[in-house]
Amino acid sequence: MKDLIASDEATIEALTARLKQAKTIAEFQRVQCVLMRVALGSSAAEIAQVLGWATATVHVMHSRWAKEGEALFDLKGKGGRKHQNLTEAGEAEVLAPFIEQAATGGLLKVAEVRQAYEQQVGKEVADSTVYRMLKRHGWRKVAPRPRHPKADLAAQGAFKKSSAAKSDGKSVAKPLASATSE
Repeated sequence: MKDLIASDEATIEALTARLKQAKTIAEFQRVQCVLMRVALGSSAAEIAQVLGWATATVHVMHSRWAKEGEALFDLKGKGGRKHQNLTEAGEAEVLAPFIEQAATGGLLKVAEVRQAYEQQVGKEVADSTVYRMLKRHGWRKVAPRPRHPKADLAAQGAFKKSSAAKSDGKSVAKPLASATSE
């Protein structure tokens, strides 16, 4: 059978250096898998036993090393935004006109943001999508304190003045009657 991995000194040195630079266990084991084959000439079964892998996995790693080379060791993270409609830069572009409006003291209407977002994306999106986008970009809900339309500020001020004079700022609690009587 043809050997897929060249076992020259340059390859061994490169793999040894990469082994020392490995940041994760998965990357370390992948480098070990190839290095054991190159430096020691170990069989796939021996390498699988040492690493705790299946023999087929070792064969796959060796085949990928032959095809991809160093790219085999560059592992992608498992997290991230995999189902995004727009990149964060695209979202910032959608929010740009609303930032100008908010800077002048205007109120932001989510319906308008949603409409602009849907125009950019080309499909309908849920309200939650817009709210999550606003949160990602540091927006938060700031609403004026609620006030009744028939509230009388003069009457409230008079009440505060008269009630403060009556209570004199002191609250006296009455003692409770004891539960046991003698």
